[in-house]
Amino acid sequence: MGDYDVVKDVLAEEGEIAFWTVRMKPGKPLAFGTLTRKVPGQPEKKVPHLGFPGNPVSSMITFELFARPAILKMLGKKDLAKPAVEAIIENPITNTDGRRIYARAVVSKRDGRYFASITGPQGSGILTSMAQANGLVVVPEDVESVKKGDTVQVLMLDWGEEVR
Repeated sequence: MGDYDVVKDVLAEEGEIAFWTVRMKPGKPLAFGTLTRKVPGQPEKKVPHLGFPGNPVSSMITFELFARPAILKMLGKKDLAKPAVEAIIENPITNTDGRRIYARAVVSKRDGRYFASITGPQGSGILTSMAQANGLVVVPEDVESVKKGDTVQVLMLDWGEEVR
């Protein structure tokens, strides 16, 4: 939390914070809770809030994983999960801090099999890593490394012609 980040204090004062962080990378600072809406002459109402990380890629990924399913649920949709495929990873991935990693990747289909190639540096402020990606390679918390050629789960962000 930065010196000028007063959001946490305001949320705690105006409602309840259920959680402030999650064990994922990118996207660790993610807030969820309720705000108490006070309108004169009306009963108090608890309104859910979801607070996103400040880094753009972190914010985009947490939107896809948390906000989009919540919005779809509120719209009455039943199928909330992102489509997933098993793919052969073309780059190694190291997990040094025990968080679930969502690595941005380009997924392609060759000879009936899916392949995932990381979109370059994976920093949470590197927009090109997200702009080029059509999938998120999932590396579980308890996996320290994924080697080139391993099979990984990929959550699809986009189903272009190249992966159908």
